[in-house]
Order: sequence, then structure tokens, then C-alpha cells
Amino acid sequence: MYDSFKAQVAAAPTEGPLVVSITTLGGDPEMARAMGDHIRLLREYTDRETLFLGKVAVYSAGATFMSAFPADSRFLTRNSRLMIHERQMTSTIQLNGPLNALSYTLKAKLHEIEDSINIQEEGFRDLVRGTKVDIEELKAKAPSNWYIEAEEARDLGLILDII
Repeated sequence: MYDSFKAQVAAAPTEGPLVVSITTLGGDPEMARAMGDHIRLLREYTDRETLFLGKVAVYSAGATFMSAFPADSRFLTRNSRLMIHERQMTSTIQLNGPLNALSYTLKAKLHEIEDSINIQEEGFRDLVRGTKVDIEELKAKAPSNWYIEAEEARDLGLILDII
């Protein structure tokens, strides 16, 4: 997916703003972060205007990708919705081996969880930067899947406007 995204960006006209349009029910948050970082680097090193256009559904990893664009460069089409939630993890821990080594297995998993929380909060801060949404409000609503209609997203400053 990332290779396809990079190829599409490379094939886009080099003049004028780059408009990235997306519809997604979610996906891999790390791919969304990588795509977002690609956009950030393009914007910062070429001074090219980059615009986000979400259509119909911008859920989960789509909101992560959207967070790479400044709030005043984000748009949704009419009747679109955002969905923001916490990162998910499914994991099984096998404790097998000498007792003195088992705590390292548990500590490693705990470090993975803690770092994932830090990454999640970085993305949340990027998403609300320049908006009327407080980071604490987002963190309070994210655990129960916060669905936001286009009009509310505009009113909250999460997007500039509805197209």
C-alpha cells in the first residue's frame, strides 16, 4: 500500500497544490504514519501545499493519516464521518523458561504497550493541533470510538471546510 501511495504521489502533477483524497474504514496505523510522514516531508522540503480530502469514511488509520496535514488544510465531503479511537492490540504472552528470565518477557511487552501509547498520543496531538478540541477531550472520547460528522468536524476545527 505504501509503495502504491508513493508511486501515486510521484506521478502527480508537480505544479499547484497536492490534493490527497482518501476513503477508508481503517487499516494499519504504522502505514498511515509512514504515508503521513511522506506528506510532511514533501510539504516541509518543497514548500508545496498539501491538502487532505476525506470522502464518506475516514476511520481509524485514516484519521491518523489526516493528522499529518495541518487543520487548515483538511476537508471532508458532505455527509462524511471521522472515527477516532485508541490503538488496538491483541497479544498472547507465553511464559516459558527460567523464572529469572520471565520478568524480561513481561517487561518487554509492557515497553511495547507504553511506546504504542506514546505514538498514539503523538498522533492525537497532531490531530487536534490548531483546533478547538482539547487533547484531554480526545483522549476521553477515543476509547469508545468517537464518530464525528463532517459538520461537527468543521465546527470543532478538525477540518477547514466541507466540500
